Amino acid sequence: MITHAVIFSPIGQSSRSDQIIQRLANAIISGLLAANEQLPNEADLARMMGVSHITIREALNTLRAKGLIYTARGRNGGSFVAESIAKDRSAFDALQNISTEYLSDLGEWHCAIFVHATRLATSRMTDRDVHGLSQFIDTLEQSATPELRCQSDMRCLLTIAANSQSARIANQELMIQAEWAALVTPLYQSDDFHRTVVLSYRQLLAAFRNNEALQAMEVAGQLINQFISRLIELKFSIHTT
Repeated sequence: MITHAVIFSPIGQSSRSDQIIQRLANAIISGLLAANEQLPNEADLARMMGVSHITIREALNTLRAKGLIYTARGRNGGSFVAESIAKDRSAFDALQNISTEYLSDLGEWHCAIFVHATRLATSRMTDRDVHGLSQFIDTLEQSATPELRCQSDMRCLLTIAANSQSARIANQELMIQAEWAALVTPLYQSDDFHRTVVLSYRQLLAAFRNNEALQAMEVAGQLINQFISRLIELKFSIHTT
């Protein structure tokens, strides 16, 4: 899966366990790594991420201490993603605790990264890549709960970023998603909003198939901006109720 290829891609030369912790934590918090999903074993993680076994073990121990992963013993044992750490919190907490200015700035950052990723992906995606994205969009359309819709959305976003074939852009998208996922999940309580997002992805898919970079960039910008507009509306509605 291309999203997992980004999550477990090699760490930069100057990075150590803290970068591994951040990347895996981002993937867990955003839902890209699902609850109870088994992580690769330490040897495979060390090979995939280009670090030593000791570095991987340190990172996993920290993630375990933070309650983001747990260890199961036995024949089918290993490290697994913990259940959501935010289940006992209101879905609106994250939105209530940030300012409108911060929200707008986050949107501008996300828009800049995602629109540029879309431009690059338009010329670099293969037919197989486009088909893979189409399957993720189908999953998003079929998802019934806000949590599953958000998780599918994050996979669509990261898939497009990964297809830019820029490791920095893909990792920036993953970093953004650690904040983004918690904020946008409440929006997916609306079936109308869900349908609107799916339609935007369908339009993006058509632009990729037709190699229309300008159209893809326009749709990508509109997609992120509609999230921000709805988030600001929701934030104001929370404060007035």
